[in-house]
Amino acid sequence: MTCNINSHILQYIEMVENDTESYCIEQHELVLLVRSCFETEDIYTDSVQLNKYLGLVKYFPFEQLFPWEEFCTALHLTTYWTVDKTPRWPDLFLFIGRGAGKDGFIAFESTCLISPYNPIPKYDVDICANAEEQAMRPVNDILEVLDDTKFTAKLKKFFYWTKEKIVGLKYRGIIKGRTNAPGSKDGMRSGMVVFNEIHGYLNYANIKVFRTGLGKKPHPRQLYATTNGDVRDGPLDDMLKTSKQILQGVVPDNGMLPFICRLDNKKLAADKTKWQQANPSLPYLPVLMGEIEKEFIDWQSNPIANADFMTKRMNLPEGSKDVEVTAWENILATNKPVPDMDGRSAVVGIDYSMVTDFASAVVHFRIKDIRYDIAHSWLCLASKDLHRLKIPYREWAEIGLLTLVDDVEINPDLIANWVADQALKYDIQKLVLDNFRYALLANSLAKVGFSFTEYKNVKLVRPSDIMKVVPIIDRCFVNQWFIWGDNPLLRWATNNTKLVRSSRNLGSDTGNLFYAKIDGQSRKTDPFMALAHAMCIEDELGTGEIVTCDMPVYSY
Repeated sequence: MTCNINSHILQYIEMVENDTESYCIEQHELVLLVRSCFETEDIYTDSVQLNKYLGLVKYFPFEQLFPWEEFCTALHLTTYWTVDKTPRWPDLFLFIGRGAGKDGFIAFESTCLISPYNPIPKYDVDICANAEEQAMRPVNDILEVLDDTKFTAKLKKFFYWTKEKIVGLKYRGIIKGRTNAPGSKDGMRSGMVVFNEIHGYLNYANIKVFRTGLGKKPHPRQLYATTNGDVRDGPLDDMLKTSKQILQGVVPDNGMLPFICRLDNKKLAADKTKWQQANPSLPYLPVLMGEIEKEFIDWQSNPIANADFMTKRMNLPEGSKDVEVTAWENILATNKPVPDMDGRSAVVGIDYSMVTDFASAVVHFRIKDIRYDIAHSWLCLASKDLHRLKIPYREWAEIGLLTLVDDVEINPDLIANWVADQALKYDIQKLVLDNFRYALLANSLAKVGFSFTEYKNVKLVRPSDIMKVVPIIDRCFVNQWFIWGDNPLLRWATNNTKLVRSSRNLGSDTGNLFYAKIDGQSRKTDPFMALAHAMCIEDELGTGEIVTCDMPVYSY
């Protein structure tokens, strides 16, 4: 075992340890973890290789790496297990605020790995992203270095390059940018795969494909580099969750180095000395600091229009009390198992905008304060908005959360039959839907025993009814009383919903709140609105407790 930590690693560790205010909680957790690994594990940093890598910096326009970049490079590229000489941290998760130099860092590490100082033949670096611009930006940064007339003659001895790729001449490693185009993934034999801006990935489909190029070369590595974004419940949120578990010692790191930089909380945004928590490069970039100060002023005056300040610069998902239904953390808290509710009393909420688009239904239960919801949705494949939906709807259909309807409309019988199936398992007291949508479903619902006029077990709600339950729904979120199971579709719909303050010109009482869509075409809210409708009649369930009575026993 050794506690001999390389000076480039130790410098950053001590910077964090000696400045509790300028570095976020995750950075303090990380340096503690790294110290512990060097003290308890048989690992070492190859100082000779690291110094050779760092010698390449002089060709780049930044001339010197920031301390955090030296720290990450040393751990990611040159720290090994003593026994088998394999990388200790082959996977780096770099979550850092916009402007910190993420693309430059990718360019530098990529150049190191195809240089003569990495003696692994054909160690390719594939830089992957959803968009070509994101995939090629680090490549173009390297090309600018190679095309600089001050260095071209010398660098031609070590590299060959075109507009599409850079080749290391000694060991024939290649750097290329790759997008989601299927043809760009064929024949990949990656040494390192870089995922640039993973906040834009909706699911793991393309990540899995890009990863298939790994394992064909020694020392396979991955680099996930990103700011925060607007896609929730995708790969980025999964990686953040796993990273926190690693940093807190809940799970082993499995070779991943979680380098997370974000503001500890939104209140700290008012203190610009704390902005370094999200961007450790700021002390060295006065021009960037001035730009962020301007963005902060704009954000203060209009947080909604300037949400990127908080989301991208401070690395915290933005939300305004005038926009979001609740904090994302409260939505995530719904992901707990729904117990067996067979035989329990329930109400059903239904919502849809058009039968040619999207429809949803929710079976709603209450046990004391806790609300349990089982949701299902239908998506018409003929919907004109289908191409705008940035969701893995086919995956959701495979796990049973969504029915894909390959027809010109969602037949009302599909919804009614689903309700009938639920009625076989649960004691459905009443069904609720929008007053203006009932006519389309009336006949289908009547066939399965639900009617506003005949059976009187259907309630028709108006906007004023929903306004009354907004405070109740808010209280359930704040106290984390909603339990939905693992339902990314319902979480997505909830995150798509905004709160709007009513006004007289909308025909509502001023001061009340109602729900609306953040984006009317690409961000559906039907599943959440079905839940909101169900909340309008949850009084039918009482407290949801099963009441037992002590009855006298008579013997005859």
